[in-house]
Amino acid sequence: MSTGPGPLSPARIVLALVLAALLLTGGTLLVLTVRATDTSATDNHALTDGERTRRVVADVSDALAGIFTYAPDDLAATERRAHDVLRGKAAEDYRALFGKLRQRAGKQELSLTTQVVRAGTVELTADRARLLVFLDQRAERKGDKATTAAAQLSVTARLVGDRWTITDITAR
Repeated sequence: MSTGPGPLSPARIVLALVLAALLLTGGTLLVLTVRATDTSATDNHALTDGERTRRVVADVSDALAGIFTYAPDDLAATERRAHDVLRGKAAEDYRALFGKLRQRAGKQELSLTTQVVRAGTVELTADRARLLVFLDQRAERKGDKATTAAAQLSVTARLVGDRWTITDITAR
């Protein structure tokens, strides 16, 4: 008849606990190391680089206010501003939208004034940024009462030289 293993000695219990603690610590350190080397997290400077975050918010806010503000007697100035600050898909989409607007704005004597109420940087890397922007827009037709509406946009911007330009705008 065989007898099972005897009771564990205090030394073996301590050794088992130490090994378990080492394994747990090693696993935790491995997970933390992976997180720290994850480039998507370490490349995002939206919360750590205050100056660059302020700069992208200012450039994008100024650009949006400029391209979404127009008067029927000066649509060319708005188009020039858009040409200066929009690139890629944002420029293509804006040209299509502005072409339709150009036909109506003059006939309806429609003016639009846009003000950025709040803008926040979601992601900021060396040359790319994603922002969430809240706008107030005031539309007015000659002879009619002005109407105000709010808008929310997701904006992608790219650093070109020393200035942020807008590459994509999506209404939310």
